[in-house]
Amino acid sequence: MPVVPRSRLLRGRFATATLREEVQLNDVVKVKSVYLMSGQSEQNRKEHHTDLYAGDDLILRRGQTFMMWLDLSRPFDPSKDKLHLELKTGALPTVAKKTHAIIPLVEELEDDRWEAKIVKQKGNGVQLSVNSSPTAVIGRYRLSVVTSGLNPKVKSKHEPTNDIYMLFNPWCKDDAVFMDEEEERQEYVLNDVGRIYYGTNQQIGARTWDFGQFSEGMLATCLFLLEKSGTPASGWGNPIKIVRVVSAMINSDDDGGVLEGNWSGDYEGGTPPTAWSGSVKILNNYYEGGGAPVKYGQCWVFSGVTTTVLRCLGVPTRSVTNFNSAHDTDVSLTTDVYLDENLEHLNSLNTDSIWNFHVWNDCWMSRPDLPPGMGGWQAVDATPQETSQGTFRCGPASLAALRSGQVYLKHDSPFVFAEVNSDKIFWQRNLDGTFTQIHNEKHTVGHHISTKAVGSDERYDITHLYKHPEGSEEERIAVETASRYGSKPETYSPPTAEDISIQVTMMDGDGPHIGSDVNLNITITNASAEQRTVILHSQVAVMYYTGVHKSNLRSGRTEVDLPPNDVTTVEWTLLYETYQDKLVDQAALMLTLSGRVSPTQQVLATQFSFRLRTPDLVIKPIGEAVVGKKMAAEISFTNPLPHKLRAVMLHVEGLGLLSIRKIAVSDISSQASVSWVEEFVPVLAGPRKLLASLDCKELTQVHGVVDIQVKKNEGV
Repeated sequence: MPVVPRSRLLRGRFATATLREEVQLNDVVKVKSVYLMSGQSEQNRKEHHTDLYAGDDLILRRGQTFMMWLDLSRPFDPSKDKLHLELKTGALPTVAKKTHAIIPLVEELEDDRWEAKIVKQKGNGVQLSVNSSPTAVIGRYRLSVVTSGLNPKVKSKHEPTNDIYMLFNPWCKDDAVFMDEEEERQEYVLNDVGRIYYGTNQQIGARTWDFGQFSEGMLATCLFLLEKSGTPASGWGNPIKIVRVVSAMINSDDDGGVLEGNWSGDYEGGTPPTAWSGSVKILNNYYEGGGAPVKYGQCWVFSGVTTTVLRCLGVPTRSVTNFNSAHDTDVSLTTDVYLDENLEHLNSLNTDSIWNFHVWNDCWMSRPDLPPGMGGWQAVDATPQETSQGTFRCGPASLAALRSGQVYLKHDSPFVFAEVNSDKIFWQRNLDGTFTQIHNEKHTVGHHISTKAVGSDERYDITHLYKHPEGSEEERIAVETASRYGSKPETYSPPTAEDISIQVTMMDGDGPHIGSDVNLNITITNASAEQRTVILHSQVAVMYYTGVHKSNLRSGRTEVDLPPNDVTTVEWTLLYETYQDKLVDQAALMLTLSGRVSPTQQVLATQFSFRLRTPDLVIKPIGEAVVGKKMAAEISFTNPLPHKLRAVMLHVEGLGLLSIRKIAVSDISSQASVSWVEEFVPVLAGPRKLLASLDCKELTQVHGVVDIQVKKNEGV
C-alpha cells in the first residue's frame, strides 16, 4: 500500500475541516435586511412622541419598547438558532461605560434593561419587541444583529440607514427627566414655539421665538454639539452632565460654541442679536460652518437656543426672564456699591451690576446628587458671565435650594441666588481705608421672574419658585443663610448664640397611614439658661420618590416660647382632606421648617421626609401545594380611605406557580373589606412565593406576598 505524503494528508484534513465549517456557516441563519418601522407616521415614532422630528430615522426615547422586523435567510428555529442585537455609540464603545449595549433574546421583557423578545414570526420574518434601559446613554447608535447556530457567529453588516437615535424620556417614570403632567410635557418638550420676555420691571415686553427643535437637521446638530464639546459619550446618559455641557457649548467664549456674545452695539460682520427670531438658522449656520461660532448673541438668544437643544434631546426646558437681575462678581452673595469718604462712587471697585432683565433657562430633572427635595426645576444659564470650574457655564442649580438659601449645593447656586435675591449693599470708605456698611436695599433685585404659561401665550410669574415673598421672614432667613457661604459672611450680624436645636419625629412608630391625618412631633431644645422665642415657619410639599418637588400643600407660622433649659414639643398635624387628591406614587411628603430665635437671631432650619404607609394585601393559600395539582389563594384587602376606589386592578404572579394575571376589579367602597380567590396549578417544586399588587388612581404601592412550599407529585 503506497504511503501518502504528509503534506497531502494535511491538505486533505484541512479541506475536510473547511468544508465542514462552510456547511455549518451556510446553516447559520443570516440577516438579509432590517426594517425599523421608523417612518414618522409609524408605530415606533408615534408611541415614542418623536413623530414631529423631520425625516424617517428611528428616533426613540429611552426606557420604552420599540418594534422591528428582521428578514432572515430562512425561518428562525428557537431550538437551534441564537440571535442578539448590539448597539454601539461613541468613539470607543464599551459595555462597562454603557456605550455598547448587548441585547439578549428573552422570553419576557423587564422594564429596566436592554432586552428583546420575539413577538411574531411570518415565513422568514421575525418581529422583535426591544426594550431599552431608562438610564441608557443618549445619542446615535450603530445597530448590528448577531446570529449563530451550534458554533460560528455571523454579524450583520452595519448600515447607516439602520442607525438608531436615543433621547431622554420625560414619559418614563424611571428616567431622571420624568415629568408626570401631560400638559407640561406638551409645553416643555414638544412645543416648538415660545415666548421670551424682556424690558424692565415696570414695562415687560414679550417676543415670540421659534425653537424649531424638530426641524430638518436639528437632532444631528445637537449631537454634533455634544461631540464637539469633547465630553465622552459615556456621560451622555446623565441629564445633569448634558445640561452642563450645553450651557458651556451655547456660548463660544472658551470652547468654540454656538454663539459669540456681543454687547458693544457694533454688530458688523454678523447679525444683531435683536434681529434673530428663532434658533434654527443659528444652529444650521453653526453646523454648516463646521462649528464656527455664529455672530452675534445676547442673553435671550443664548436662552432660546438652549431651549431648542435641550428640548430636542428630550430634557423639559423653558426660557426664563428675571427683571432687575444682579451680576455678583465676587461671590459675596450681595450686590455691592462702594463710595468714598464724600459718598462719591469708586468706579474701580464697583464691578457688580444690575441688569434690567436677564434671560436663562429652567430644566426639569431629579437630583440624586443632592439631598431629597432638590429635584424638579433647575436653573441653567448659557450666557457667558462668570466661569464655573474654569468654563463659562452655569448650573444646573436647584430652585428649591435657591429658595431656602442653600447655596452650598451644586452647581453655581451662589451666582444664581445673587441674581434673584441679593441685597444691594452700600459701603463707604473710612479714613483708614476700611469700609463700613451704610445702607441696605432689600427689595431691589429679582422681580417678576417670568416664563410662558403652559398651554397659552400668557406670561406666568414664577418668582415664588425662586424665593419666598419679598420681605417675609422666610426670605430674610434665606438671604442671611446664603450670605454665610459668600465671600463677606460678616455682612449680616451673626447670631449672639446658637443654643437652640430642632428635631422632627413621627408620633406613630411605623409612620402615618394613608387615609388618616398625619401627626408629627417637633421637638425644640433650649440649652441656654435664658428664655427664648422662635417664629417657626412650616411648609409641607408632595414629593416624587426621586426627590423631585411636585407641589406645596400647606404653609404655616407658629410662635413658640422656649423656657430656659427645657424641651418643648409642638404637635404638627396635616389633615387627610389637605392631601387626599394631591399625592403621587409612593405617597412621599416633606416637611420644611425654618425660624429665627429671639433675641439671639439664631436661624433654625430642617427638613423631614416621610411617606404615608399603605395597607398590605393579605394572601392565604387554600389547599395542598403539589406540582400539577390545582390549588387556590385568597387575597384580602381593606380600603383605608374614606371614599371609593375606582377602576382597581389586581396583579397576581409567582415563579413556578402562575404567570402574571391582571384582574379588573369593580370599585371598592370606602372602608370596605373585599377578597378574591385565584386558582392556579404549581409547576415547580420547592419554596415559592406568590405575589400580588393592587393599583388604582387613588391608591398605589399596595402589595402582599406569601411563602408556599410546593411538594413534588409522587404520582407522576
